[in-house]
Amino acid sequence: MDASTVYFTDFRCPVGTSLTEKLRRLCLVAGIKNINMDGKFVAIKMHFGELGNLAFLRPNYAKVVADLCKEQGGMPFLTDCNTLYPGSRKNALEHLTCAQLNGFWPMTTGCQVLIGDGLRGTDEVEVPVPNGEYCKTAKIGRAVMDADIFISLTHFKGHESTGFGGAIKNIGMGCGSRAGKMEQHSSGKPAVQEELCRGCRHCAKECGSDAITYLNNKAVIDLDKCKGCGRCIGACNYDAIYNPNNSANEELDRKMAEYAAAVCEGRPCFHISLVQDISPNCDCHGENDAPILPDVGMFASFDPVALDQACADACLASAPLPGSQLSDNLGQPGWNCYHDNFKDSNPNIEWKATLEQAEKIGLGTRKYVLKKI
Repeated sequence: MDASTVYFTDFRCPVGTSLTEKLRRLCLVAGIKNINMDGKFVAIKMHFGELGNLAFLRPNYAKVVADLCKEQGGMPFLTDCNTLYPGSRKNALEHLTCAQLNGFWPMTTGCQVLIGDGLRGTDEVEVPVPNGEYCKTAKIGRAVMDADIFISLTHFKGHESTGFGGAIKNIGMGCGSRAGKMEQHSSGKPAVQEELCRGCRHCAKECGSDAITYLNNKAVIDLDKCKGCGRCIGACNYDAIYNPNNSANEELDRKMAEYAAAVCEGRPCFHISLVQDISPNCDCHGENDAPILPDVGMFASFDPVALDQACADACLASAPLPGSQLSDNLGQPGWNCYHDNFKDSNPNIEWKATLEQAEKIGLGTRKYVLKKI
């Protein structure tokens, strides 16, 4: 496969220029107007942020994309699917309230907000996975699949299970219904190192399955209840919870890539990633830790694989920020340095598997040409 083109602009704004203008120009140069949107539904997939988290993309960026769609005669809507874990986005009503409290409503975004998998996260469509090896079908939120055109608008950041959260994660995991998310997370379940557990109960608060109890002030995981989502691993500040299945995160990455391919298959797609506020963990957390890397810029492409690879390469070339999880890890005596900003921030991850699988099944290519505007 030939190299794909990825377009890039930085966050520098001379007097008289704004970031929203730069995003608009990036999308135009990258070719968004080559898509025929006249009279068609356009799903703009993004993350509205958990309540308490402030790293998610501002609604101003969503409005730029929605306005471009409307200029082309399209009928855009912002969308995301419900979560597995407890929080402010576990059903459509709370999810919409969360989106509105975080600034996403028609007045600010220029379009409606729809929760892709319905009230309880069960409104799904089972669609084929092209060339799927781990998943032959994918359970995707119905509203996502009902759209004629699909656009991903992604906050590129670190992630405690997948290494980074880029376009493929925004699409594959984000568009999965609750059952689809469970299917992607089902390859491994965590365990507890009792000698490291301090009984702080942070892991139990993050667990969406009521699978964690305490015995002698040590966490105990009921594997029959556990869904294998990995949230407890990210919640533990003392490395007491780990994944004994070394392939689990890798398998999650590969399933996620296959789900993304199912979402994108057979319709026009366009992808945008903003590499800023690069928190070490997902925007699903009810907080955001200090950024691990400096802001990089905005990227856009018709190829989500090339887009993620370009964003990842830019992050790998960046210097860790002091006072972050990444710099704290690197500063530990005897730290086993991976020379990889994602893996040195969250050592249990295998992020390259996502891109390998996505390329293997034909979602896109990791080869890219970067054009700066």
